[in-house]
Amino acid sequence: MRRAILSIGVLGWLVAPTAAVEQTPAFAQAPAGQAAMKKLQLEQFFDFETVSNPRISPDGTQIVYTRGWVDKVNDRRSSALWIMNADGSKNRFLTTGSNAIWSPDGTRIAFTRDGEPSGSQIWVRWMDAEGATTQITHLDQSPSNLVWTPDGKSVAFSMLVPKRDTWPIRMPARPEGARWIEPPRIVESLTYRADRQGFIEQGLNQIFIVPAEGGTERRVTDGQYNYAGEFSFTKDGTEILLSAGRGPNWEREYRQSDVYALNVATGNFRPITSRSGPDTSPTLSPDGRWIAYLGYDYTTDTYIDNELYVASLSGTGTRQMTAKFDRSPADLTWAPDSNGIYFTADDSGSRNLHYAPLDGPVTTVTKGVHLITLSDVNRTGQAVGTLTSFHKPGDIISFSLSNPGIIKQLTNVNEDVLSQVKLGEVEEIRYTSLDDYKIQGWVIKPPDFDPKKKYPLMLSIHGGPHSMYGVGFNFAWQEHAANGYVVLYTNPRGSTGYGSSFGNAIKYNYPSKDFDDLMKGVDTVLAKGYVDERNLFVYGCSGGGVLTAWTVGHTDRFAAAASQCPVINWLSFVGNVDGNPLRWYDDFEKFPWEDPSEHLRRSPLMYVGKVKTPTMLMTGVLDMRTPISQTEEFYQALKAVGVPTAMLRFNGEYHGTTSRPSNFLRTQLYLRYWFEKYSRKDEPAARR
Repeated sequence: MRRAILSIGVLGWLVAPTAAVEQTPAFAQAPAGQAAMKKLQLEQFFDFETVSNPRISPDGTQIVYTRGWVDKVNDRRSSALWIMNADGSKNRFLTTGSNAIWSPDGTRIAFTRDGEPSGSQIWVRWMDAEGATTQITHLDQSPSNLVWTPDGKSVAFSMLVPKRDTWPIRMPARPEGARWIEPPRIVESLTYRADRQGFIEQGLNQIFIVPAEGGTERRVTDGQYNYAGEFSFTKDGTEILLSAGRGPNWEREYRQSDVYALNVATGNFRPITSRSGPDTSPTLSPDGRWIAYLGYDYTTDTYIDNELYVASLSGTGTRQMTAKFDRSPADLTWAPDSNGIYFTADDSGSRNLHYAPLDGPVTTVTKGVHLITLSDVNRTGQAVGTLTSFHKPGDIISFSLSNPGIIKQLTNVNEDVLSQVKLGEVEEIRYTSLDDYKIQGWVIKPPDFDPKKKYPLMLSIHGGPHSMYGVGFNFAWQEHAANGYVVLYTNPRGSTGYGSSFGNAIKYNYPSKDFDDLMKGVDTVLAKGYVDERNLFVYGCSGGGVLTAWTVGHTDRFAAAASQCPVINWLSFVGNVDGNPLRWYDDFEKFPWEDPSEHLRRSPLMYVGKVKTPTMLMTGVLDMRTPISQTEEFYQALKAVGVPTAMLRFNGEYHGTTSRPSNFLRTQLYLRYWFEKYSRKDEPAARR
């Protein structure tokens, strides 16, 4: 079960390829006579581009993808659709928009971009020389999850259907010219707000179909339940395969869903699965006979890896495909011959491609220290996706499933930025923590690293807590390293990518021994001799903010700390968080009104009396995941006991402090300002 509920990535969209990839070297040392390599500069962040969602045409000749950049003027990230030949040649701008998908015959693409009357709309573009483009919807709400019907005549999508006011009170007549206040917001749903959205308009997500030439959309779901996830059509287009909770208490049962086949003509639902637990991501085989999906039997564990299952279209013959795999499959993609399923899985900081045949064990398809995503496979077995490694930001790759050892890199969108930049080297570390837990982490060293010198260290703690730091390029860490810091990041117990038991090790016990895992990591790096133990610093956001606040209440070894978007008091947190509150209550064995002792014992607020470390707090004023009221509680408490502190309230930010480009820059600079303010300035003894 993926419950990365307090996670926030730091530029996780900057990803790129690694070994065994045919590519042009971009970070070789400058040849003699050329300018010396430079360190990464913060302002270069504005020059970085991203690539995502590559889709290969049915005939395998072209790839359309989304290319993003920083809009410095409007302080936001922007994107557009680009297209290239399947070998990477003739790479050019196509049109504004995003989320492009090819029609079954490859003659058109459907995508989203702003249109009339306002907001995101669905558009269709013909992929011939003329390139005619048509807006086919005029919706009041934003569409998502675009899917072509198999005959290419229509496009299906998900959209919120607002719930109308069900309280028809009769107000007295308003006097002429009176300016009465707006009526109250009436909230009856269990989930009524969401981070990065604010208060959710009350209603349910439904599935619609609209003609590909434009027209009136038709709702095909019943309107009684929520259908927010991805879906697909059966081969003949008569049914839609989807996942939903349709029990009488579906809103409360966030761990319960089943796979259904919805008859497009009649609206009747036919169950494919019917067990206790969530079943999601139904994917039909090319021959139309089998459905692959993800799920697990119901559990109270706070983390469990998904399993891959296959069932016939009728729902019979269910088989578990990954019983001994112990990692969570993602990016489910059937082989063109329908004899098995390709999927990616996080494992020990990396992500590779695997194959589950219908009649054999899971095999590993790609190997390497990288993060690979699989976006699309065409009928000839040509695959496209993205890859990431330590030193290169993201690019699109292509490979044949029949020969996955040869991966070709098709783009190199940031070579112009980094070709003369010397990045910090990355070293993997592994160490043993309490209870004989084996912990993995990484160290980024300054680009001019001298093993005889002593460097300040930043410990970066990931959120979640059920998430994973990986081996991808990270601008934030590399920029800190360029400013003379050693950066340490690890995956303590509770992290994903190491199996269900490792992820569930903090069940009803967070924070706890994950703190010890982090401190063992610091000790491991100190033993290498190049870190100044007087200048250790710690920071993290969300779940990382929780553990940072916990850390300063349990040790004074750090010279300064920055707790970003934290949870400080579990008792007050649950009633103010976005999403389904039952998720948060389930992180503890008992409700707080039954026994509040564990909620208090796990709250960093209870340890403020022991804090001596200067601690800065950084949170978005719009944050609904870890509301700023949590930060305010910690700030007031630290002030009360006289600990040096500062509260930075980031404008325009929901969860995290980096969604606005200018706020990313501020986050980098404020972190170093605070750490440098409290660093020990005298020179440490040189390492002998």
